[in-house]
Amino acid sequence: MRIADRLSRELAELDRDSQLRSLETPHALDFSSNDYLGLARDARIKQAVAAALASPELAASTGSRLLSGNSERWTALESDFANFAGTEAALYFTSGYLANVGLLASLLEPGDTVFSDSANHASLIDGMRLSKARRVVFPHLDLEFLEKALRAVPADGGKFIVVESVFSMEGDFAPLVELANLADRYDAELIVDEAHAVGVFGAQGRGLVAAAGLSASVLATIFTCGKALAASGAFVCGSETLRNYLINRARTFIFSTALPPYFAAQVRAGFELASRADADRARVIGLANFLRSELRRHRIHVPEGLSPIVPVMLGENERATRVAQRLRAAGFGVRAIRPPTVPQGTARLRLSVTAQHTEVALSELAAEIAASCRDQARRKSDGATQRVRN
Repeated sequence: MRIADRLSRELAELDRDSQLRSLETPHALDFSSNDYLGLARDARIKQAVAAALASPELAASTGSRLLSGNSERWTALESDFANFAGTEAALYFTSGYLANVGLLASLLEPGDTVFSDSANHASLIDGMRLSKARRVVFPHLDLEFLEKALRAVPADGGKFIVVESVFSMEGDFAPLVELANLADRYDAELIVDEAHAVGVFGAQGRGLVAAAGLSASVLATIFTCGKALAASGAFVCGSETLRNYLINRARTFIFSTALPPYFAAQVRAGFELASRADADRARVIGLANFLRSELRRHRIHVPEGLSPIVPVMLGENERATRVAQRLRAAGFGVRAIRPPTVPQGTARLRLSVTAQHTEVALSELAAEIAASCRDQARRKSDGATQRVRN
């Protein structure tokens, strides 16, 4: 079979299953963005980048950081971010995906066992798979299952528990104190991805690990910069030993061309502005709660939660796709989330609230979702009736 034919066949299968994806430019009313604090349009970030570009430094990095790509801007930024995170050290990776894959693939060994929440992000899953460690996937936030699994594993290899602090598709929180207690009780290490918490939760937006007083108890905390911090890349924060180990063992760090020095100015501006954004932190949580109440007023079920991520569970891929298409036609930037991003039968709309939204826009969005869901239900009912008649 020709490769082109195979690719075409697989694309046709995705289309048949309502799982075919395509690239689209975001709408004006974007409800898919992770720019929770609205900093992506902040003029102060653009000014910081412009000032850095005007410096005598190179406009490109010219190599990996172990070769020619290191800069005092990056090492100073890592030191300052470690202080922000409340850890000894930090190491910057050029994306959150590379940070998670590099950390887990290098840290875990074949004799280890890693316990992974079933709702963890693909980057965490891929890092665990590459490590060749034994993987135990526990049902989402099921601590009873996790404890039994921890108890059953022999003590000869390392044990690691991996979670997100705010889960990207559910919007709910990991019980970090309870997880830390389990890790301590069963001689395991805890690794936490703060991608959707940094900038939004905790004093100065330091995240939920710091808010729980666990910064010194967690082996590694990952802070993604491409969401509330309005940049890109990610910091892995922990001990100085961990930083040095990753410099020497994390292939996604060793073999990646560094970002240019000027970009460090954008990362710095993002996390410094986020650390002072208390009013926007409060506003985005208030708006997310308002959207939940509006959806429930229209009899749309949404899970309880406090994060800016509001999932609307629709179940079927085709239903989620059709509702999202109608919303985009009405001017709302909403995308359907389908397998393999989420489990089969749990297709949904993932509504992401930012500080730039208004209650008026959220009310209109909730009403449009309700109308679209009613129309989809009516169309399905009419189709079923027609099939019976035939």
